[in-house]
Amino acid sequence: MTELTVHTGHPYRIRIEAGCLKRAGELAAREFPAGARAVLVCDSHVRPLYAQPAADSLRRAGFRVSVFEFPAGEAHKTLATVSTIYGAFARAGLTRSDFAVALGGGVTGDTAGFAAATWMRGIRFAQIPTSLLAQIDSSIGGKTGVDLPQGKNLVGAFHQPSLVLIDPDTLKTLPAHFFSDGMGEAVKHGCIKSRPLFDRIARGGVRAGLEGFIAENLKIKRAAVERDEFDNGERMLLNFGHTFGHALEALHGYRGLSHGEAVGVGMVMMAKCGEKAGLTQPGTADEIAGALQKYGLPVWDEAQPAQLVRAALLDKKARGGVVNLVMLRKIGESFLYPADEKRLSGLAEALR
Repeated sequence: MTELTVHTGHPYRIRIEAGCLKRAGELAAREFPAGARAVLVCDSHVRPLYAQPAADSLRRAGFRVSVFEFPAGEAHKTLATVSTIYGAFARAGLTRSDFAVALGGGVTGDTAGFAAATWMRGIRFAQIPTSLLAQIDSSIGGKTGVDLPQGKNLVGAFHQPSLVLIDPDTLKTLPAHFFSDGMGEAVKHGCIKSRPLFDRIARGGVRAGLEGFIAENLKIKRAAVERDEFDNGERMLLNFGHTFGHALEALHGYRGLSHGEAVGVGMVMMAKCGEKAGLTQPGTADEIAGALQKYGLPVWDEAQPAQLVRAALLDKKARGGVVNLVMLRKIGESFLYPADEKRLSGLAEALR
């Protein structure tokens, strides 16, 4: 068992422990009021696997629990889904002394977290991530939100969870594709902050010692979040690969290219741009591509540079027509590089 604390404006605990999903009630009882109402939000893939044991555990701890399911997939990370979650909150009679539980992957965490952030101007919520991507990245840090046709996560709020329970056993039922998807974010962590972590990933075999692997990734994200909770400086480094990655997701209509895949391609693209501009150590893009391919992730997309630039400038990270690109000097060493449309277009020429 590993326990970490995230010291943000509202500090919270992360517990990493095999089997802790079935002890969700006991662990939640340390954070939430006795007898509180809870709505457990999950998607149609997760419900038959984990909703019953999690809900039963919460009920045994004295919480009044209802379960709400929405259709799985990034295409349902929308305001329409949030509206249906509000309906579930209303039927359950959730007040500001009650809480929500996000059980599932990153889409569920982001969507249920945003619903919690905006229901009655904010109620508390717990994250129980069941995908690798959510366990090592999206379940902490408090970024919640949904997509619009114009771009990813354009509507959202910073709303830290009150508790994060990570059960590595849930990864045993995860299809290989979704495990690989999470590895895209793990490669990112190595690229921006830790050459040793990157090398471990590139060697393969990370399923051995998963608890430690998850903790190593979370410590990288935790450090950035604690120093920059609201994403105005160092935390932006966590966006490596996301400028082009989010653009690719939007260009693909949030179908056919998963988040981890898009981020992986985005990292390779950004490294190529950096190498061409003399900002990044030669051979970095090939190293990143090699690590991604170890887990069956794609490393390229046929989108045209002009399309990528237009989509990137619509992303929420663009400020006043300027995007703070995350570039690498070398693997393990990252920096911010402000780029307006002209500079970004020039960099993107390396992708032709």
